[in-house]
Amino acid sequence: MLPQVVTLLPIGDVDMGLVQAVAAALEGAFPVSVRTGNASPLPRRGWDNARRQYLASRVLAELTVPRDTRDRALGVVDVDLYAPGLNFVFGLAEPNGRRALISLARLRQGFYGLPEDEDLLRERALKEAVHELGHTYGLGHCPKPTCVMHFSNSLGDTDVKHWTFCSRCQTAIAPHK
Repeated sequence: MLPQVVTLLPIGDVDMGLVQAVAAALEGAFPVSVRTGNASPLPRRGWDNARRQYLASRVLAELTVPRDTRDRALGVVDVDLYAPGLNFVFGLAEPNGRRALISLARLRQGFYGLPEDEDLLRERALKEAVHELGHTYGLGHCPKPTCVMHFSNSLGDTDVKHWTFCSRCQTAIAPHK
């Protein structure tokens, strides 16, 4: 079954208006109640000084696991994340787990020296939130470029995909409902 509640957890300095916008949009993506938890500091042990990035798995490990096994926690950070073997990641999740994490840093136009676009940032954040939560239900990466579960190797990949599941991924997630 899909979770009863998804709790968005701001970590570090995060725009709460954006977190609230993602929370509201997530309720349209999943048949769940979405709430916002209390902000917490970024874990110091997650910082990699040589890379000038946070190790995503260490930040994810700091998220509180929801009590109800159907519920999920989604951390939201506004710092650059990486995973071993990758230059960066937009997010990370525990496959078939209950914790997921997204980063807003590389979803921002300003990261690339472009003028900020708050609407585009909200859309990208929603896509990455749905994508990472999809992993917590056991969904892998989808070969269809417009499916929200398609792997984003670049921001262009994120912009091409929709915030919804393709029919194949929708069918795969259906038993969780």
